[in-house]
Amino acid sequence: MLNRDFKLGNFVIGDNHAPFVIAEMSGNHNQSLDRALEIVRAAAMSGAHALKLQTYTADTMTIKGALTIDDPSSLWKGRELYELYEEAYTPWEWHKPIFDLAKELGMVAFSTPFDETAVDFLEDLGVEAYKIASFENTDWPLLKKVAQTNKPVIMSTGAATIADIDDAVRVLRSNGCTDLVLLKCTSTYPSTPETTNLNTIPHLKQVFNCHVGLSDHTMGIGAAVASVALGARVIEKHFTLRRSDGGVDSAFSIEPEELESLVIESKRAFQALGTIQYVVQEAEKKSLRYKRSLYAVEEIKLGEFFTKENVRAIRPGDGLATKFYDVIIGKVASKNVPKGTPLSWDNI
Repeated sequence: MLNRDFKLGNFVIGDNHAPFVIAEMSGNHNQSLDRALEIVRAAAMSGAHALKLQTYTADTMTIKGALTIDDPSSLWKGRELYELYEEAYTPWEWHKPIFDLAKELGMVAFSTPFDETAVDFLEDLGVEAYKIASFENTDWPLLKKVAQTNKPVIMSTGAATIADIDDAVRVLRSNGCTDLVLLKCTSTYPSTPETTNLNTIPHLKQVFNCHVGLSDHTMGIGAAVASVALGARVIEKHFTLRRSDGGVDSAFSIEPEELESLVIESKRAFQALGTIQYVVQEAEKKSLRYKRSLYAVEEIKLGEFFTKENVRAIRPGDGLATKFYDVIIGKVASKNVPKGTPLSWDNI
């Protein structure tokens, strides 16, 4: 069955469940295991549901001299790609202590593999799920390898056409992936609100009949919270202790206070969705008294006319409904009506 709910750790991914928030460590450990473990603790304290790594080495990604980044808008302009990955990668021997601590603190721990050897390594560690990065969503051999683990797959859709995404989904599903989440993603670092295009999220869900979410590289949490209203049930944000600490991804990462706000506000956004509601809710019934109704605002004696001067629509709502105002005006009082009396039909 497509689009079924599924569990990750103690959490459920599904339409009727609050968003699953992933803190992506990436290279923000700055090549310190102690800092990496501190990031894990901070993510757990902030309420994140999952801690995610990236599993690669510089040699599994590229070779020396292959590319020097020349994009003037890139955070990494002028950096040699191989050296960048050397700085950013998470040593494989760190994965187990990082994962063990994350699990001990109640989070799901998993990773993004970038080649087949990384999948084998992560299988040995017993990860519960896999993330496919945007730049790998057209790597069919990797997709097949991941799908054949029969674990849930969360795939970013950045830098891909709908045909690319369709190909990837077909490869994943035909090789054993039954639990799939597609994340809307804009593969720029950082991204801008103008290029985020959250309206794609419900379309992704409709076309591919799977759970959807957002891999968000914008600054702050506004886009991520807004995505919940459009159906996002998984939210991924890069996470660091402090952006001022530096690091390859620090500039577009959120800090602990922001992560805590994201967890709280995304849950509130989910709770606020509710159902289509056009009735007075039980919680609102006491407020009905504060609607306006018709009152005598001057003393009206038996036989006197009700006029615009002695009848007004005021709060509270204990009198006749204001829709009867034009009916009342010009009618005669059937008894003495003291000032401040909520009007009723037996006054007329």
